[in-house]
Amino acid sequence: MNTFTIFLILIVLVAFLLVVVVMVQNPKGGGLSSSFGGGGTQQLGGVKKTTDFLDKSTWALATLLLALILASNFAIPGAGSGQESKVINGSDTETSVPVTAPNTSADDTATTNDTIS
Repeated sequence: MNTFTIFLILIVLVAFLLVVVVMVQNPKGGGLSSSFGGGGTQQLGGVKKTTDFLDKSTWALATLLLALILASNFAIPGAGSGQESKVINGSDTETSVPVTAPNTSADDTATTNDTIS
């Protein structure tokens, strides 16, 4: 298993966790985060601390996702092979193919014109 595959698995896992954390949140405090206590007045940590935890975890997962995406760029197979692009290499773009006219002699032109008219 190469490095890029590991990065890809981590990116998918973090993206899934980020979706779950965002879906659990409700900006008004009435979403799933407040219903974990079963509707009672006693909740573990309270609604405010749950909202703070979800907010911090959203930022942490988003930052981790961005860092993994940027780091996976260095693990792409063939990315650091050192081969230059042909567009950058000026010697390949300056070569030109000479254009040659077809071989026609004066006799061929005269006979062609005589037969047409």
